[in-house]
Parts: sequence; C-alpha cells; structure tokens
Amino acid sequence: MLSCSANMISRYCNSHSVFLSAGAADCTPCPQEYWSNERKDECIPKTTEFLTYHEPMGIALTVVSLLGASLSLVTMMVFIHYRETPVVKASNSELSCFLLFSLFLCFLCPLTFMGRPTVWTCMLRHTAFGVTFALCISCVLGKTIVVVTAFKATIPGNKVAGKFGPAQQRIIVCSCTMIQIVICVLWLKLKPPFPNMVFRYSNKKIVLECNTGSEAAFYAVLGYIGILAVVCLVLAFLARKLPDNFNEAKFITFSMLIFCAVWITFIPAYISSPGKFTVAVEIFAILSSAFGLLSSIFAPKCYIILVKPEKNTKKHVMGINSNKKI
Repeated sequence: MLSCSANMISRYCNSHSVFLSAGAADCTPCPQEYWSNERKDECIPKTTEFLTYHEPMGIALTVVSLLGASLSLVTMMVFIHYRETPVVKASNSELSCFLLFSLFLCFLCPLTFMGRPTVWTCMLRHTAFGVTFALCISCVLGKTIVVVTAFKATIPGNKVAGKFGPAQQRIIVCSCTMIQIVICVLWLKLKPPFPNMVFRYSNKKIVLECNTGSEAAFYAVLGYIGILAVVCLVLAFLARKLPDNFNEAKFITFSMLIFCAVWITFIPAYISSPGKFTVAVEIFAILSSAFGLLSSIFAPKCYIILVKPEKNTKKHVMGINSNKKI
C-alpha cells in the first residue's frame, strides 16, 4: 500500500498501473500482468501478443512457407524423373536431392515460429533452424567442391577428382551438419531457449516470445552457418569461369551472395524489431534465403529440363558447339 495525500494520489494513480481502493486514501499497485482502467478503480488483465496463424501476417507467411516446401518437392520429383539426363547428371543428382530435401525442411521451419511459445516449441524452432540450414549449406559446399575438383581434373596429371567420390561427398555433408548438431545439443544442455513474457513494449499488453537462453549459442549457430556460406562463396567464385555452358559454380556463387546479403541485413533488423515483428523478421530471412537457394541453383536447370529439352544434351552441357570444328 502507498499512503499519499489527495493530490499525490491523483498524480500517482494517473501515471501508474494502480487503482484507488474504494473508500481508501491510498493506491494499490496492479500485478505486472494487469493494468488499471481509465477510472483507476479496477485492474484489467493485459492482452497477450504473439504471431498467430490466423492473423493476416501469419497467414501470408504460412502460405509462402508451404509454397516453398511444395516447390522443393516438385523440383525433387523432376530431378528424380529426369535423373538420367545430362543436366541432372552434371549437377550431381544425389547431392541435388539432398539439397532439395534440406530446402523442404527449411521452408517448414517458419511454421514452428508461429503460435504461442512453449518450452518445446522454443527449443525446436531455433535448433531445427540451425540444423536444417547447416545441412542445406553443407550440401551446397559438397556441390561446390565437386565443381572445383572437376575443374582440377582437367589439369594433366591431377588425380584429385578421383579422390572425391560419392562417399567423400556424404562425409562432407554429414560431418559439417554434425558440428551444428553438437552446437545445438550443447545449447539445449547448458542454457536452452525458453518462453518469456516481455512487458517493456506497452503498458496494456504482454508480448510472448522465445528467449534464446544463451545469446552466445544463438550467434554461434548463425556464425557457423555463415562460415559454411562464406567458404561456399569463395570456392564457387574461384571456379566461376569453367569453360562450359552449364557452369554450376556461377549459380552457386549467385545463390551464396543472396544468402549472405539476407543474413547480414537480418541481424540489425532482428535486434531493432519490437514484439512479434522480431519473429516475422526471422521468418522472412529464412524464407528469403531458402527461395534464393532454390531459384538460383535449380530454376535454370528446371527451365532447360522442362522448357528447352533440346538443350538437355551432353554437347550443350559441355559447351560444345556443333558448328565449330573440334
């Protein structure tokens, strides 16, 4: 209780979440989850705010997420159906299918970011995001190394391509993903994410959000993905001038530039966004980077496979012009 004079009571009760007890000469503070009404004679529960599936922004993000997941599955089916064609063979069909599967999971990740935060959803959303994107970029890294080794194989006496077969590609993907899994396990073990009520944005509402628990672990997950992306970008950039019409290194370089640009701009936007818009920014970054990878790497191939089948030949893939003398 707060004992005050009449003027002090009036000023205090008008500026704080308190109510004036009936027949009393003092103000009683409302609990943190409540706010005082206009007459200052009753405590009213604050409204809770979080990104839901049924609000316009939630509906839009859900539709885009499901659209991306559907496009990934359709592209995977196209690659499986045309797996014996030169374009699919040149792009390493096994790693391409792994990449499309990881992109499918990446597009589904935003669905865990919506709805009321709970202990399990908070742990799931951040770790699922970290692992799926690590798997995705690991597949891109494997494809990049294949392109680089293929280029090295054209140098007389160089046998490096023979040392990087399907088994080595799987080892690269699994080991790079496993490092992210270890980081996430340590995160969950030591200081996991948890649901949190935030009162600082408004006196009349409570924002429900997932606290990352350990900021260091959160940025370690992002940083590891960033390291993989930078390595892919550097390797693909070095191999961008391969002398064929279907130089996958060019597509990978462009996709990694989009990926890095999205996540570089994400950090300041994530820090400055209030309330549920923080979640929306994270979802937007996930969807943008996933669409960037899907469109940059696979759209040109699907265009040749489905629209220009006459170019789906070994001669065209290798950059051989039939009008030129060999």
